[in-house]
Amino acid sequence: MCGVAQTVKRAYKYRFYPTPEQACELARTFGCVRLVYNKALEERTRAYTLEGRRVSYAESSAALTAWKRTEELTFLSEVSSVPLQQALRHLQAAFAHFFAKRAKYPTFKSRKKSRASAEYTRSAFRWRDGRLTLAKMDAPLDIVWSRPLTEGAEPSTVTVSKDAAGRWFVSLLVEETIRPFDPAGNAVGVDAGITALVTLSTGEKITNPRHERADRRALARAQRALARKTAGSTNRAKARVKVARLHARIADRRRDHLHKLTTSLVRENQTVVIEDLTVRHMVKNHSLARAISDASWRELRSMLEYKARWYGRALVVIDRWFPSSKLCSACGSLQDVMSLHVREWVCACGAVHDRDVNAARNILAAGLAER
Repeated sequence: MCGVAQTVKRAYKYRFYPTPEQACELARTFGCVRLVYNKALEERTRAYTLEGRRVSYAESSAALTAWKRTEELTFLSEVSSVPLQQALRHLQAAFAHFFAKRAKYPTFKSRKKSRASAEYTRSAFRWRDGRLTLAKMDAPLDIVWSRPLTEGAEPSTVTVSKDAAGRWFVSLLVEETIRPFDPAGNAVGVDAGITALVTLSTGEKITNPRHERADRRALARAQRALARKTAGSTNRAKARVKVARLHARIADRRRDHLHKLTTSLVRENQTVVIEDLTVRHMVKNHSLARAISDASWRELRSMLEYKARWYGRALVVIDRWFPSSKLCSACGSLQDVMSLHVREWVCACGAVHDRDVNAARNILAAGLAER
């Protein structure tokens, strides 16, 4: 891989604490963004279903202008127009993916289930001396700078969001020059698992922290308390936030662990070889679905992909049907069957194998053969 520095777009996400006025303005903006997206989707669906016609972004934008002039939707003019236009652009992208058969038909945004967010482009915010002020606001956001932003970086897009746990976040998209890691002479095969999150061809096993299982009892207790609350009551809203906070804590710890693991793998190895696992099919096994979801193999692969691209490493993905567990890494003979409960086995050639380490070594050999 080439060791030339490259310029990439990178998002930095921070938590912030809005004033009551800012929280009110953002809540109104979130509601308007959702309304505009859903109304535009309804119009596009009607045109596509009844007339067989595709509506362009320009037509949706013109419709938005007309909506603002109506008596019932005049409040759309009270929030920044940029997040509303960005909602239309996101809808346009969703339809482009649908018509290209890369995604399903776009769905309506729900007030309770959809992520509350608004996207501001450069004309709708002011960035000065490390302080961010959004359109329609007089004061900058109180951001907790948990890590430094790249020196001299100028955000091109700002996305504000609020999660189900009631936490506010701002994501700053910047252009950043990333220098690849120094060349490494190592290559590693990675076998994803449940007991061990990953097993490496070197024989090392990274234990699965099982973050969801660690908080399962507290989560079950909070969910039972939520079920007992009266629908629509203030106490039910509080209980729902408590459940959301537990889920957020689990997700945060899992993501932090995956970041540390993937950065270590990419830094120490020039080539990383993994299997092409189809998680959406594997979770249909109800006895393993919870553990597979907690392991988050899909996020692990996603992190490896973009970090390898950033830092000048090679990520090789081998075919999902490759018999990595049943193949002897010493002599190459293939076992007929091997059930999941078999963790160690002996080949006819006399080699004694740990199932996962053997699989990782076979994955590495197959990946190197493809290069």
